[in-house]
Parts: sequence; C-alpha cells; structure tokens
Amino acid sequence: MAGNLAAGGSTALPVRMVEKVWGCQLLPPPFVAPGGLRIGEIWFEPPAALPELLVKYIFASEKLSVQVHPCDAQTQDAGLGRQGKEECWLVVAAEPGACLGIGFDAPLSPQAMRAAALDGSIESLMTWHAVAPGDFFYIPANTVHAIGAGVSVIEIQQNSDITYRLFDYGRLENGQPRQLHLDESIAVAKGETYDLARWHRRVPDAGPVTLVDGPLFRLDRVAGAALPEVAARYAGGPLLVVPLRGAVRVGGDLVAPGGCALAGALESVGFAGDGVSGGGLALIAQPV
Repeated sequence: MAGNLAAGGSTALPVRMVEKVWGCQLLPPPFVAPGGLRIGEIWFEPPAALPELLVKYIFASEKLSVQVHPCDAQTQDAGLGRQGKEECWLVVAAEPGACLGIGFDAPLSPQAMRAAALDGSIESLMTWHAVAPGDFFYIPANTVHAIGAGVSVIEIQQNSDITYRLFDYGRLENGQPRQLHLDESIAVAKGETYDLARWHRRVPDAGPVTLVDGPLFRLDRVAGAALPEVAARYAGGPLLVVPLRGAVRVGGDLVAPGGCALAGALESVGFAGDGVSGGGLALIAQPV
C-alpha cells in the first residue's frame, strides 16, 4: 500500500456501522440501516498510513448523552498516552427544531456541575444551538456537549475513543443503565460558555472553505482543484477525502458520497465540474 500511496494512489476505507440506543432505523441517503437495527454511527476505519484522525457520520433519533473529552495533556498525565479528543461537526441534516448542546448559559463551578449531573438539571443549564444543514462547530477538548435529536453530522476527530458521560437521561442498554463517568468528567470539564463567534460558522452551499487550520488537524471543503494556498498546506503527506456532492476521483478510483478514502497526495484528488456551478464538493482532512 505504501508504494501505491507514494505514487498518488488511494484506499477506500472500510466502513463500520455502529448500533446505538439513540440511533436511527431510517438513515438519510445514501445510507441504509440493516433491517431492525438502530444505527447511530458509521465509522471509516483509520488507515495505518494516517491513524491520527477518525471520520464518522452520526445519526441521532434521540439526544446523545451529555459528555466531555479530555485533551492530550490530560491523558498523558493519566498514563494513557496521547488519547485526547478534539472534534468538529458539519451538520448534513436536521429536523425542524433540532439543536446541539455546547457549553453552558453561565459559568458553572465543578461542584455545581457535579450536582447538576446528579439531579439531571445539567441539560437545562447547557446552551442549545438551533441548527440546519451547513452549520459547522469545532468542539475543543474539555467542552461539555451533546448532540440533540433529529441531527445528522459528519464528525472529524482525533482518533480516540475516550468519552466521559456526565448525564444520560436514565437510559438502559442491554437492560442496564449506561455507564457514567462523573469523577473523570468533572476532572476535565470546563464549566464555560461556548465561544460561538470563534468556533462556529455557516458554510455556504458552494465554493471552497477552510474550516479548521490546526493546531491538531486541518480540514477544508474543496470544490474542484484546491486553491494554491490550500494545496500548499496539504503538501507532503497523505490525507482523507470525504465526498459530499458528486463522485470524487482519488487516484484511479471513484468514491461516492457516503464513502471516505485515503489519498497519497492532494494532487490525486479531483472530480467532474472542477468547482463550476453544480460541481462536486468534498472534505479533505489531514493531521498537523
């Protein structure tokens, strides 16, 4: 594989469908849930050539748990290695009234946060942002957050599975309450308001957009050939490609929306339309 990638080849990433108690039996096209299963996430398995990032689709028929992720420094201090988790969401579908909970309406002390998690009032203390397709949010580590019902997002994140649950509405999984991580959550969570002006943006329907430019990864939406300044930032390493509209050519392969591929170089990525009206769109992502 390494030789193929060095020559500008591609690898379509294996797909894993993950059942969740809050998942959906009916998924937005082009996805189809196996009969009777509630699919909450679709993972694209990180490749050996680029293990730092994980791309997911998330489909929520119910609210996800109120949760928080640690940063790299915190997991390293805990002896877990570099397992921090920063992530970002691009909303691709939203039912009327759908929201994302991020941060709090007012600063909250650790003691108050613990009490609110225990009595369930933490949900009402969070700031719930009404969303529509095209809303983009970056979620720094230590930010308390929850995805609301009726929202579908593409998530690009550090490849870590460390999630600490503060509150989960008393839900059961396999007949048992889902595990909470109250001590771990309080140790890393910031009881802060979310800086919407810094971390959120509305993404236009067409054209190239830089969404994240470090410090952990970069993320752009491209429309046809990447702009020179984008190409310069992605030079010299493999990247992930997520088609949004129209099939994307990655090396010698065509990758349709709903897929994700590893490209050996940005020069191997392109699609019909080259950014003209109605042409294709894709996300590209790369660790910094």
